[in-house]
Amino acid sequence: MNAVDHSTTDLNSSTDTILEIRNASVTFDMDRGQSRVLDNVNMDIEREEILGVVGESGSGKSMFASALLDAVVDPGVLTGEITYYPERGQPIDLLDLSPKELKKVRWEEISMVFQGAMSSWNPTLSIKGHFEETLDAHNANFSEGMDRARELLADLYMDPERVLNSYPHELSGGMKQRALIALSMVLEPQVLVMDEPTAALDLLMQRSILKLLREVQEKYEVAMVFITHDLPLVAELAERIAVMYAFEFVEVSTIDDIIRNAAHPYTRALLNATPNLDVHVDEMRPIEGSSPDPVHTPEGCSYHPRCPLADDECVSEDPGYHAVTAGHDVACFHWEQSREAIPYTLPFQDDSTEANQ
Repeated sequence: MNAVDHSTTDLNSSTDTILEIRNASVTFDMDRGQSRVLDNVNMDIEREEILGVVGESGSGKSMFASALLDAVVDPGVLTGEITYYPERGQPIDLLDLSPKELKKVRWEEISMVFQGAMSSWNPTLSIKGHFEETLDAHNANFSEGMDRARELLADLYMDPERVLNSYPHELSGGMKQRALIALSMVLEPQVLVMDEPTAALDLLMQRSILKLLREVQEKYEVAMVFITHDLPLVAELAERIAVMYAFEFVEVSTIDDIIRNAAHPYTRALLNATPNLDVHVDEMRPIEGSSPDPVHTPEGCSYHPRCPLADDECVSEDPGYHAVTAGHDVACFHWEQSREAIPYTLPFQDDSTEANQ
């Protein structure tokens, strides 16, 4: 899909916005052409909400996460506007900050848990040493910071002293992940961005960490952006879902709307391809084809090469956004036909098992 003007689309049901993203794009110049790995993305993130961002591998989810902290690595170029609205003071244009100013915003205002706790720790430094290093780098009050670290670790159901005095290799994968969440929260940020934080954990530990995240979010009143390829997993945590395909958002709504009334053919296909205990493996339907090449993204609707509803209009024209209901927006010409064309089974146990509405 080409660039879409979202300026007239209400992607946020509240005026209490903490992060406002407008026309954010990330490009890399390559020998075979320009690679666009984030394509004119627009999104409002509300204060204290949990936003889930889902999509296949290579859809642009991690690049969106990096963009929220202006942390796109060289030689990537981030353009557009990303505005942070602190509780007090003037709005902050993140893309207009000096390196010193940006360092202060990261961790103190917007923090991130990167994918893979195993590789996020320095094996030669104790867990306490990591907390001390972070507090020192931001000139934070050491005593207050370590008290907060102990409280966070306890909130995540760990023994603070045992964890702080351990080295990373002495902790299990789940403990390392929880300690990393505590570390990301130690400077009391207002926004926590989490990139596939449970990807390397077993199913039981994933569910356990989701429960803990909900408790931490409610206690510390932090906005969370939870990025994952697992839609049913994030459904247990998020209040709103943004579905990403080909480096942009194709459907945005509340979790209940997305799960029960998905409107985009890709979202419905994604639900059909998700492992589901209520559906026999023979009934699972992988999405045919592959994600588009960021150098050669299709014209028109970027999903049309894989979509059973695609027609000439989809091939030549950008669908823009269409309002399914208030707050439920979808980038598809044929969203009203998608329900009948692509039925799916709800990805969790429910009173009604079929989502053919």
